[in-house]
Order: sequence, then structure tokens, then C-alpha cells
Amino acid sequence: MERITEPELMDDPVQALAYTLADFSASHGRRVEIFRQLFPNFSLTGAVLDLGCGSGDVLLRFARAFPRARFTGVDGAKPMVDLARRAIEAEPALRSRVQVIEGVLPQCTLPPESWQLIMSHSLLHQLHEPMVLWQSIRRVGQPGCSVFVADLRRPASSAEARRLVEQNSSHEPEILRRDFFNSLCAAFEPDEVRAQLSAAGLSQLSVQRQDPFHLTVHGTL
Repeated sequence: MERITEPELMDDPVQALAYTLADFSASHGRRVEIFRQLFPNFSLTGAVLDLGCGSGDVLLRFARAFPRARFTGVDGAKPMVDLARRAIEAEPALRSRVQVIEGVLPQCTLPPESWQLIMSHSLLHQLHEPMVLWQSIRRVGQPGCSVFVADLRRPASSAEARRLVEQNSSHEPEILRRDFFNSLCAAFEPDEVRAQLSAAGLSQLSVQRQDPFHLTVHGTL
């Protein structure tokens, strides 16, 4: 199946709220576990950058799991940033070490940190130009910085994409089932991601399939 792009920013407040209210505990809940499996001896105590943090669900899961680290999330959609900030305010223990910035890559200005980890969750498939993500990681990541990217991977056909939507999201509102289908169609296959990494000078990063419709990219700059 050829890739079909979708809108880059989730800037519809209704859509953003529906996404926030959805139950992503199965997929998002495994992100910390997968990270620990891929980086088994990693002690996360420094600054973490989350590119495309959305409403902050995965960002906050990492902040809870790694209480000695500091986190900065970036997203280009104001409704998502507003929801993320509300979620942070609702957890007083996290306020001093989690912040969210509104900004669109690659133009946005990021804090001058020496990032220990740069991560991204479900941003890659939204980008019309995927090199924006990899070039942003190259630009702000210093040697020794770890990288962890988790995203969808494109099914072989639209029929398979619809099957995955029905199998995994039949209980969700129509707006979310539609977005899930569109996101699957906009996602990349593992070999396409490997080609992107090669073009960006990031061939040292590894691409792995994680389940029927997710992949991860991980390694060290």
C-alpha cells in the first residue's frame, strides 16, 4: 500500500479531547517497558526531550517511572499543549520537572540542554517530511545522547488497516477509528525508516517491529 499522508497537527479541540479521553493504556502503557527492554542498563537521571508529546500521556508515564529525570515535551498543536499542561498541573509532584512547549519542528526554539534522551511517540507518521524528525534529533542531540522513537507501521493494504482498526478500536468513537485508520495509512514501513536514518546519518540506530502495527527506533548518537 502506498503511503497516504494525514494532517500534521491535531489542532481541532474536539479531536484533541477525544484523543485524550481514549484508552491508550495498552499501547502507551508498554512504552516504558519497551524502553527498559531496549536500554536494559540505562539510568535515566538527566534531561529528556519528547518531540511531538501530544496531550502528554506518554511523557507523564515516563516522568512517573523515572523520578530523577527532567522532562521537556514539544508539540505544535495548541489544543494538545493545553491538555498536556492541565495534566501536569493535576500532578503536583511532577510540576517541578516536567514542562511542555508549543512549537513546530524544525523552527521551534528548544531549551539549551544536554539531553540524555530524545524520544518521540507517534509523531513520525504525522510528518509529511519525515526527515524533519531525524534532522531535529541530529541538531539538538549531542554524542552519547540516547534515542527512542515509537510509532505506527503501515500495513500491507487498506483492508488490513481496516481490520486492525476494528480489532483494536471497535469500542472507540468514530472520530478515533477514523484517525487510527488514517494514521496507519500514513505510517512508514521499517525499511523506509532505515532509509531515512541512512540519509540523516543515523544508521547506527536500530529499527525493530514491536507488534502487528508498531515499530521502534533506538540507539545512541
